Amino acid sequence: MTGQQVALSRIPWPPLLYLVAIAVAIVLTVVWPLPWIGEPLSDLLFAIGGLLAVAAVAIFIAALRTLTRARTTVLPTRPADHLVTSGPFAISRNPIYLADTVLVIAIGMIAGSVWFPILAIVAAIVTTRLAIMPEERLLAVQFGKKYRDYAARVRRWL
Repeated sequence: MTGQQVALSRIPWPPLLYLVAIAVAIVLTVVWPLPWIGEPLSDLLFAIGGLLAVAAVAIFIAALRTLTRARTTVLPTRPADHLVTSGPFAISRNPIYLADTVLVIAIGMIAGSVWFPILAIVAAIVTTRLAIMPEERLLAVQFGKKYRDYAARVRRWL
């Protein structure tokens, strides 16, 4: 690394945050259920949730395959070996975290629970602070202008 020292957390925050979001949403749905939209709109939301879940898994798999093909880490606790800007990374700088967020929202649509989208947004905000921002600082140090150009061209989430 050149110049300033930038480090990633040893804790894999994103997967932990999204798992906690799902667990807390399940508990809150049981303990303190919030009103949900009635039929027939709830049936439509169920179907859309199923499609979103499939899309989220597809994005997740495509992102992992892209990172693997680029021979760089998929672990959020390790620095990247290469700057990946192709595949889903051409649309979002964080397609894995985007897929995680969409999946939690989709689960809420399928389960008919408002808690899932609420906690998906909370997880996305915390992921941005604990994982994405440190990753961005490290990538800027590692890849310099190449990363800054990429960040200017491709949005953080969508």
